Amino acid sequence: MRLATKLQALPRDARDTLFLLGVIALILLPQVPNLPWWCSTLTAIVLFWRGTLAVQARPLPSKWWRAGLLAVTLVATYATHRTLLGRDAGVTLIVILLALKTLELRARRDAFVIFFLGFFTMLTNFFYSQSLLTAFAMLLALLGLLTALVNAHMPVGKPPLMQAARTAGWMALLGAPVMLVLFLLFPRMAPLWGTPNDAMTGRTGLSNTMRVGSIAQLALDDGIAARIRFDGNRIPAQRDMYFRGPVLSQFDGREWTSPPPFARGGFMPQNLRVRGEATGYEVTLEPSNRPWLLTLDAAPGKPELPGYELYGTPELQWLANRPIGDLVRYRAESFTQFQSGPQRRTAALQAYVALPPGSNPRTAELAVQMKRDPALAGAATPAFVQAALQRLRTGGYSYTLEPGVYGNDTADEFWFDRKAGFCEHIASAFVVLMRALDIPARIVTGYQGGEINGVDNFWTLRHSDAHAWAEVWQEGAGWVRIDPTGAISPDRVGQFQRLAPQPGLIAGAFNVMSPTLAQNLRAAWEAMNNGWNQWVLNYTQSRQLDLLKNLGFDAPSLQDLATVLLALLVVASLAGAGWTLWERSQHDPWLRLLGQARARMKKAGLEVPEAMPPRQMAARLAERFGAGAQAAADWLVKLEAQRYARTPGPALATLRAEFRRLAWPR
Repeated sequence: MRLATKLQALPRDARDTLFLLGVIALILLPQVPNLPWWCSTLTAIVLFWRGTLAVQARPLPSKWWRAGLLAVTLVATYATHRTLLGRDAGVTLIVILLALKTLELRARRDAFVIFFLGFFTMLTNFFYSQSLLTAFAMLLALLGLLTALVNAHMPVGKPPLMQAARTAGWMALLGAPVMLVLFLLFPRMAPLWGTPNDAMTGRTGLSNTMRVGSIAQLALDDGIAARIRFDGNRIPAQRDMYFRGPVLSQFDGREWTSPPPFARGGFMPQNLRVRGEATGYEVTLEPSNRPWLLTLDAAPGKPELPGYELYGTPELQWLANRPIGDLVRYRAESFTQFQSGPQRRTAALQAYVALPPGSNPRTAELAVQMKRDPALAGAATPAFVQAALQRLRTGGYSYTLEPGVYGNDTADEFWFDRKAGFCEHIASAFVVLMRALDIPARIVTGYQGGEINGVDNFWTLRHSDAHAWAEVWQEGAGWVRIDPTGAISPDRVGQFQRLAPQPGLIAGAFNVMSPTLAQNLRAAWEAMNNGWNQWVLNYTQSRQLDLLKNLGFDAPSLQDLATVLLALLVVASLAGAGWTLWERSQHDPWLRLLGQARARMKKAGLEVPEAMPPRQMAARLAERFGAGAQAAADWLVKLEAQRYARTPGPALATLRAEFRRLAWPR
């Protein structure tokens, strides 16, 4: 209360300035993670400085101060971004310029410049995030800016800010139908903002490289990678949900890599053979700054993703012609029962048995021993695969997220020393052993399992579901999926007892009080975000055309879309004009006719107060113009009698007709 009393006691200029600075701070706060540290610091100092000047009623700094700060800003921006153009540099500059503009806030014109610069800066938040939280924060900022704008137009004195806020809220409410129509029907364009930065280093997620053993402790990222909605009830078993990502086949001893997408001419065709019924589904993929699409193993047909060119690789992976920098949604069909690759050994398969000379010598010796084993002498590939899996099951191996840093011979350390690792260690060691046995093998990365959200029934893939497994070539069958992690930790495959990240302080408190409540709140929040993604962020041109189909258009086009939008604008304009005419007709017609008479007298050079009754107006006319104004004076007397006489005077329509015929003095 003391703070509110102090603020109320401030002069209006100071109070309004503090409110505007608070709104600016709300606009800029979500940008802090995206701005250089010096930009956030300088902005906070400038806003605090301006608030202090307002409270203490001190003069604003001179233009030399502002020019100096602007020069420092330009130099620092160029030093940070190496340019003054582009998204990041531009946002940095606009944030500082908005703060510096407050240092010359003297007149209403300066306030208007800050208002509209604030509206533009508010939009830059969506360059980096279009989440539901960001949208809610910017809605509050929008109402704050509208409140400040309305307050600036209010008369002198100290009108309550709540009154301006109510007016601003009413304006926003009236504008909501227009915004909704424009959102639904205005032609959808490609996003104007760039792609978000990729920050997956040291966290679970996908990459086209896998450096084994370089991470001592893996941080589970519980963020959402994709959401899947299956058609009907054809949902595969959770243990069969392998969503394919990059396939890694080149190994230098420490790092697995995927061949360049456009340098695969020497690789064999995929030769995909599917069985059973197809599973149709729709994927909502979060921005990854990577070109690959996630598809359930295996998708023989090209996914439906408007705006992108897609192509498949011999490794059954689907790639886009540019990185996925925005939320996208696509449809696909997959078969969980499939075979791929050649059924007879070819020269191209030699690339999948290659190992660096001298690497992992103990694993190579293990392969020699397995070949000499009488039980495996002359055996086919499946027997060696089962022998390796049996070793994993019974050899004391464990699945952990803290295996420590491995040395150069990662497969040797896993098989004989540490016997612990997460899926990349296990898959890499298994593939190295297979290649040492002269069995073609490769690593496949992607996502496995996931969980269903009970609120909206979407299947959710998190970055913590990222997984690596192996594919081994078998005579007569081609490439066959082998998941060696399942041999060590069966619960890892299928999301039954998945290793989970440590919850934060608030989430941990909820888990202690009520684990079910925490899960339900999380599911409800993610369902809300998914609804926002589906119906707002992913409202595409195809959805617009589907809306026209529902309105009765057989084959809607962009021209039809423009026609509907134009028709609605015309209808809205006519409705607005009709409302205006109706509102005007609701005013007292007698007072309107009296006002017209007063306007005629003013035009004749005789101005009378608005409160003067018709009889006094008639006397003024007769006094000023004499007999030349007698007809007009008589008409004013009849107008007064029409409303106030005991016996009804002439009808108002009759008086209106007489008024048009009157010759008023000039």
